[in-house]
Amino acid sequence: MLISATPETFRLAETFTISRGSRDAAEVLTVHIDEGTHQGRGECVPYARYGETMESVAAEIAGLPADLDRIALQNLLPAGAARNAADCALWDLEAKCSGQRAWDLAGLPVPGPRITAYTLSLDTPEKMKAAAARHGHRPLLKVKLGGEGDMARLEAVRAGAPKTKIIVDANEGWTAELYSELAPHLVRLGVALVEQPLPAGDDGLLAEIERPLPVCADEACHDRASLPGLAGKYDVVNIKLDKTGGLTEALELRKAAIEAGFQIMVGCMVGTSLAMAPAVLVAQGATIVDLDGPLLLAEDRDPPLTYDDEGAHPPSAALWG
Repeated sequence: MLISATPETFRLAETFTISRGSRDAAEVLTVHIDEGTHQGRGECVPYARYGETMESVAAEIAGLPADLDRIALQNLLPAGAARNAADCALWDLEAKCSGQRAWDLAGLPVPGPRITAYTLSLDTPEKMKAAAARHGHRPLLKVKLGGEGDMARLEAVRAGAPKTKIIVDANEGWTAELYSELAPHLVRLGVALVEQPLPAGDDGLLAEIERPLPVCADEACHDRASLPGLAGKYDVVNIKLDKTGGLTEALELRKAAIEAGFQIMVGCMVGTSLAMAPAVLVAQGATIVDLDGPLLLAEDRDPPLTYDDEGAHPPSAALWG
């Protein structure tokens, strides 16, 4: 097999901002695995928060052996972006070689569409209110927060979208004191969930303070090895393929997390429909789905995932799996 990794850039529809910075494009790495007759594809988004760069991830992929399979891959690379793209490309290749869909290969029921959140990036209260009003027809909005002024931002969003279900993501930007101060107001404003309020690795106080609404682990949850450290601190885990290192581990993490009593959220980095496609399988039955990457883009894969009033639909065979 021939394995290659190609960096690609997809323009965003508008600047996307979180507490760590802003971007105007999705920078992705596309992996192709070619066995002669068929070719599998996978996509990842290297993330500096986890010490990844486009170059480091490409180097990991370049070091993979030609006789690669999904089971061996789990021990060749750690959980992360490189293993994700390679793993999803192997799933796609296996589906194409066998003439079966990826969900059949995984022993899963035929997936259906899933309602997804739409993310409002961090901005001034006035601009976030306007964005909320533009997207108030959507059933679920995810609001990026991150510190000083968050209450004004959230009040503005609720005023702009008074009937929409809201979840918030602090991206590790709060302290325990700030969370405790804001939590009653989050409940008052009908917020359904708060994602990663405290920094991963410095979140022990979540086990000691009152949590009046569900708290979701994002940066604190990567793969199954993360789960023991989350007990008593979090109610929900956010499964992202770029953290789990692919669909193979994501499905195992979902199973183990449910058995451990956690609710499931399925999220994404800012990527294309190729990255979202395998995540739709993991999203079946999840409490919260946040697979809006393509909705934030000005340009996408051809063919793209279908998004409509029913949500994000399973991929066509021409896209993935």
